[in-house]
Amino acid sequence: MQKAFLSSMLALFLVAAPGLQADPVDGEATDEIRAMVIDLSCKVVHDLSGEDHRECAQVCADQGVPLAFLAEDGTIYHPVSQQMPSSGDEINAQLREHAERNVVVEGQIVERGGSQGIIIENVRAEEQ
Repeated sequence: MQKAFLSSMLALFLVAAPGLQADPVDGEATDEIRAMVIDLSCKVVHDLSGEDHRECAQVCADQGVPLAFLAEDGTIYHPVSQQMPSSGDEINAQLREHAERNVVVEGQIVERGGSQGIIIENVRAEEQ
């Protein structure tokens, strides 16, 4: 069951997640969220996150496990792209430095079938 879930999530991510910089869909407003960059598999399957999990999250990201955003309200946002085809490798490489840390994400939020995605325009470390 876990393997099927992870495979489904990875397939969704690989189809929908590309480069970190993207223009919003024409005419759509830019949103801003405050969130933690999480290792999606460890958070969803094992509820692991935070500074103690940082190195593991980076290793998982290097192996292709999708990174995502856990917003302050508990919503998980998947980084997505308008470009097709796309790969999660570039986005993981760019989010890796922020793994298990708080960031401010600017972009367009897209909702489809209960999933939340964000077309990223900018990601920066949240000032403490």
